Amino acid sequence: MSMDHDYDKPEPERDEVDSWQGPAVLEFGASWCGYCQGAQPLIEAALEEAQDVRHVKVGDGPGRPLGRSYRVKLWPTLVFLKDGREMTRVVRPESEEEIREGLEAIDDA
Repeated sequence: MSMDHDYDKPEPERDEVDSWQGPAVLEFGASWCGYCQGAQPLIEAALEEAQDVRHVKVGDGPGRPLGRSYRVKLWPTLVFLKDGREMTRVVRPESEEEIREGLEAIDDA
């Protein structure tokens, strides 16, 4: 699956995410967030080789239920899922390697 480039869309329901099969990455953030913008090249490079991984950007903020259900505090937060279950997460990645390690965690699970 290709990289999702849009934070500004309706977020999936938690029940839907919990029922996903296979590897997935939820990326919580906001289009105006400087940290999120700065991390995009790292995220895109890491996901380039992970074509079988579902990547979904989720616009986050106060009162957004999906982000609250994952207790997201800082952006971007990448939650790595396998069959709807969180395996690991990376908060404000500073290297492509951090993201690749998250991808490995859902590939190995």
